[in-house]
Amino acid sequence: MPSRRPSNARRFKVHEQRFAKNAVLSYLRSVLWMCPLIGLATAVMGTISLFSSLFDRTGQSQHKVAVAWARMLQRICMIRVDVLGAEKLDPEQHYVFVSNHFSLVDTPVMFGSMPRPFRILARHGLWKVPFLGWHLNRAGHIPVQRESPREAVKGIAQAADKIAAGFSILIFPEGGRTRQPTMRRFKPGAAHIAIRAQCPIVPMALVGTRKILAPNSAHLHPGRVELRVGQPVGTAGLTSRDAAKLIRDVQQIIGDLSEPEVAGA
Repeated sequence: MPSRRPSNARRFKVHEQRFAKNAVLSYLRSVLWMCPLIGLATAVMGTISLFSSLFDRTGQSQHKVAVAWARMLQRICMIRVDVLGAEKLDPEQHYVFVSNHFSLVDTPVMFGSMPRPFRILARHGLWKVPFLGWHLNRAGHIPVQRESPREAVKGIAQAADKIAAGFSILIFPEGGRTRQPTMRRFKPGAAHIAIRAQCPIVPMALVGTRKILAPNSAHLHPGRVELRVGQPVGTAGLTSRDAAKLIRDVQQIIGDLSEPEVAGA
């Protein structure tokens, strides 16, 4: 009697059709649900941040709003974030945090999961974005015009002053998101800031965000991300001449932290 079990080719075709259907549904969920909710959450929380700045010029209230916004986006996108290595940080110390940068979701992951309040040093174009730019300006974040060496030096000085005033700084030293699967060469600005402020620089690796949202894509994939915190690197006694070597060492540490990838991300 002939077997009624489907052939391997037929089973493969059914599996392929099911996968394609799930991919389409996932894309529609991203474009028709997640992206509009992200825009709405950003507009609402940006307005709240702007309003809170009328009563608090320290930026602390605005940072709390930013954390709430980021965690809201993590829920919308169904992202789970695990923070590994936060116990390495001294609660009494201020730092320059340095991280890789592969995806647009890196920013909400950082704001929602960082083990320490911080201010960011970022390209000045973000200050022109409605709601987001208003928040960045009123919360005391630092814009940098990378195309102008003079303005870049000014940004370094402002960041060092922030640290002296009691804030930690977060920097993505690649100069923006990389579209490649590996990190671009780090710019030395973060090292110059840490050396000028004589504070430790902390290597951090975001692992799994590229799988959540790939470059040049609007398709958000729910998943798991790890924020891996490395051992702080001291800068006591270093001078600006040591900045290039320091940032190379930090990039090497971040590269080591990034391996292996998150299982199932």
